[in-house]
Amino acid sequence: MADYKAPLRDMRFVLNEVFEVSSLWAQMPALAETVDADTVEAILEEAGKVTSKTIAPLSRSADEEGCRWDDGAVTTPAGFPEAYQTYAEGGWVGVGGDPLHGGMGMPKVVSAQVEEMVNSSSLAFGLYPMLTAGACLSINAHASESLKETYLPNMYAGVWTGSMCLTESHAGTDLGIIRTRAEPQADGSYKVSGTKIFITGGEHDLTENIIHLVLAKLPDAPAGPKGISLFLVPKFMVNADGSLGQRNPVNCGSIEHKMGIQASSTCVMNFDEAVGYIVGEPNKGLAAMFTMMNYERLGVGIQGLASAERSYQNAIEYARDRLQSRSPTGPQAKDKVADPIIVHPDVRRMLLTMKACNEGGRAFSTYVAMQLDCAKFSEDPVVRKRGEDLVALLTPVAKAFLTDLGLETTVHGQQIFGGHGFIREWGQEQLVRDVRITQIYEGTNGIQALDLMGRKVVGSGGALYKLFIDEIRHFTATADAALGEFTRPLNAALDNLDDLTDWVLDRAKTNPNEIGAASVEYLHVFGYTAYAYMWALMAKASLGKEAQEDFYASKLGTARFYFARLLPRIHSLTASVKAGSESLFLLDADQF
Repeated sequence: MADYKAPLRDMRFVLNEVFEVSSLWAQMPALAETVDADTVEAILEEAGKVTSKTIAPLSRSADEEGCRWDDGAVTTPAGFPEAYQTYAEGGWVGVGGDPLHGGMGMPKVVSAQVEEMVNSSSLAFGLYPMLTAGACLSINAHASESLKETYLPNMYAGVWTGSMCLTESHAGTDLGIIRTRAEPQADGSYKVSGTKIFITGGEHDLTENIIHLVLAKLPDAPAGPKGISLFLVPKFMVNADGSLGQRNPVNCGSIEHKMGIQASSTCVMNFDEAVGYIVGEPNKGLAAMFTMMNYERLGVGIQGLASAERSYQNAIEYARDRLQSRSPTGPQAKDKVADPIIVHPDVRRMLLTMKACNEGGRAFSTYVAMQLDCAKFSEDPVVRKRGEDLVALLTPVAKAFLTDLGLETTVHGQQIFGGHGFIREWGQEQLVRDVRITQIYEGTNGIQALDLMGRKVVGSGGALYKLFIDEIRHFTATADAALGEFTRPLNAALDNLDDLTDWVLDRAKTNPNEIGAASVEYLHVFGYTAYAYMWALMAKASLGKEAQEDFYASKLGTARFYFARLLPRIHSLTASVKAGSESLFLLDADQF
């Protein structure tokens, strides 16, 4: 496996040249006081060092060793506790955290780049700080001041970690039917009892305490999702002076044996009248949990991107070195027995697909992160509302499309290695195994597609959709004529998406099956069109500079590849959607 190198040049390009984030921050006093170009540059540089030098070298050995469970205790692979301590001491767990409680207070566009780096270095390792950051978001937004003061500083500092205890074996995504109960106590606390499954980082040896956020129902709760409350349940109780007290009756019953992310502990957690404290209002637990959901779902999308980036770095190094056969146009390395496989058209197709999807995904995830920052930090209510609406529309696309392409591109990376890609020592098969979970957790990609199609497009009567499309139309209408090779096919893709959206909206009026039948292919049409916008923006930032630096020439060449070979995928996907739902229901259940 190639040594991981953080793609800092590309991150700087997206932040500074494509989106010019400094000008955005200047309009937000909360960021203008804390963020500047030098700070961001230092963060990127240091994050690149800790991820490439401390975490990435552990990835393969940690996958081989995995986590071990013994009578409720979980041991992470060799090197993980030390690496986590180094990571935590650098302040990386709280990079986006509230400065009032010890976080760095960086905007999401910055923390998103750090997330990519840590997940490229080891997806399994990156899950521990990711879940902690998500728990902190919910606590900071909804918990009492007392809970925030007690728990957030140590969580941001990485001294304690956090977990999200949501689903149960019988419930899956249908959280309204969970059975975990919370009994109120005279002192204002609750006794939480029940069993949760698939709990990432529910138990481990990285930190001295683990703070669980648990969905449960009060005795008088209404049925369904409206009866869910959120509770903070520590592994160890915390004394008034901040020291750790007695063990809370919450235990890990087992860990899962999984396809990938072997170094991440995926736990069955048992709560046996464990002491907990309510976060937010009774029966409003889902609202409190959804505070972090947009961040987490974008984070999962970034995991797909991160895995694909690591696979690409491995594949491009291999393709330049591996000698096999001659170029179709004649020998290129005449002094060698064969040419490097990068000369072959199919290898180039796979490499360019990886490069185009990765760089488009980095731009898109950063764009969505910008909207999160606008929604959180802007003092202009119009800007804030627009950010919230775009986040609502684009989050399911970011989660599902980035991870679907993440699997495709990691498979391309494996394929470039040929038989060696199937062998564990090269690392490519691990990336395929690891990235597969990203399409499943935080809401499967099918559910993300239903959310986009059903709630965001149909549910808003197309208003959220129009907000994004109007922005792209404005860009193409005002773009310089030199960008015509990119804006013309982008406009055609927008016309196609407009027509497809209208078709689904119309059909959904009379046939409720059309939304579910169209949703996955529709999300992909939307995703490829959104990436075309990203590539047009990157082409704009590169055009005229290609003679100065190969970086810009590479950007323009990749943009042209994207428009020529990847964007046309929208046409077959559109045809599938317009085939309608009827063919899905031609068989009775017993005919399958």
